[in-house]
Amino acid sequence: MHRVRQSVWYFEDFGWKPTVVSVDEKYVEGVEEPLLLNSLPNGLEVIKVRALSSKWTRKVGLGALALRSLYFYFKKVNALLKRDSFQLIYFSTTQFPVLILGRYWKWRFKIPYLIDMQDPWHSTYYQDKPKNERPPKYWFSYNLNKYLEPVAMRGCDGLISVSEAYITELRNRYVNLMDKPTSVITFGAFTNDLEIAKEIRSAITINDRTHKNIVYVGRGGFDMQPALSLVFSAFKTGLKEQPELYNQFRFVFIGTSYAPKGQGNKTIVPVAEKEGIGSYVTEYTDRVPYFEGLSLLLKADLLFIPGSDDPAYTASKLYPYILAKKPLMGVFHPSSSAKNILEETGAGKVCTLEDSTQAVYKTLDNLLKSIQANTFSIDTDWSIFEKYSAKEMTKRQVELFNMVVN
Repeated sequence: MHRVRQSVWYFEDFGWKPTVVSVDEKYVEGVEEPLLLNSLPNGLEVIKVRALSSKWTRKVGLGALALRSLYFYFKKVNALLKRDSFQLIYFSTTQFPVLILGRYWKWRFKIPYLIDMQDPWHSTYYQDKPKNERPPKYWFSYNLNKYLEPVAMRGCDGLISVSEAYITELRNRYVNLMDKPTSVITFGAFTNDLEIAKEIRSAITINDRTHKNIVYVGRGGFDMQPALSLVFSAFKTGLKEQPELYNQFRFVFIGTSYAPKGQGNKTIVPVAEKEGIGSYVTEYTDRVPYFEGLSLLLKADLLFIPGSDDPAYTASKLYPYILAKKPLMGVFHPSSSAKNILEETGAGKVCTLEDSTQAVYKTLDNLLKSIQANTFSIDTDWSIFEKYSAKEMTKRQVELFNMVVN
């Protein structure tokens, strides 16, 4: 959603007029965020579709928004394509089942379609994982994705992805994609959002003056536990060697579960307890509204991003962390694009999953000492960072649009 929300500000600058079709927010479960609607440009055409009520569909075990809205997308977009002239259909969503409609619309209306792969669709990542580490309803979603992904991909006219690995994997599966235009485009940095976030007040208090806080806002998960273990182990070393310094800091993890409010399972605290620092870590599993999350970043003393053990992982919220202009540390897979971006821009300190605990401790220790002494300086090269702006990322999307339609 954020890809399109940011890009609609700039599409017309590059010769494309967008029409957005989305599910009416009253049918969407989860955190309500009316400010996101207010952050759209004036004059943007947004067409909203219905969805089946989850109140009734959950009685038969169906809660996914994509499946609840699929028929209504089909009906509404059919009418739209009959009425007006369009040159391209652009899917930018992780509600993947909706993507199968692209093949039908291409067949019926002769309009090419482009898919933005922000996450893997059909993935075997969890196949060799214990059942307790798999997402809810894994068997159903795995098999659904296995059969729906080919429907969409075998008619697709181009791919955008946040990771080269996603494109490579899809091309290996579907030979028709080998000669289709593709582009790796990360999410853009959108300064407008940070300005809005400055006015937000959160119910979560992290700067209570009793401690300095190391903050992460985003999902948790078992795939992040290797990175967390490294940092928690390094912190434990600090508590042993420099207790006066390290006792002044606490970790706060916010919005770590996608489960409904009050039903999320903690995946961060168990790692901290295993490393022996459970009392230094607080985890709020409930998701928070987007702008509230950004406001919490602005209140942190140190921002921390634990990366996945999946090399294709891209931290989708990396740019807000950089734009917050706070001390920043990340632990990523050596092949992660997030690692490369932080190193290239100088926006934060980076460790990898291949580093020793002692190496991570050295990095963490230098950061905490500079924060305590108030000597930390932001060394981001903003001229390099500009190429990751939302406008520049929109330009790159449009370049691919032009390749597809021509």
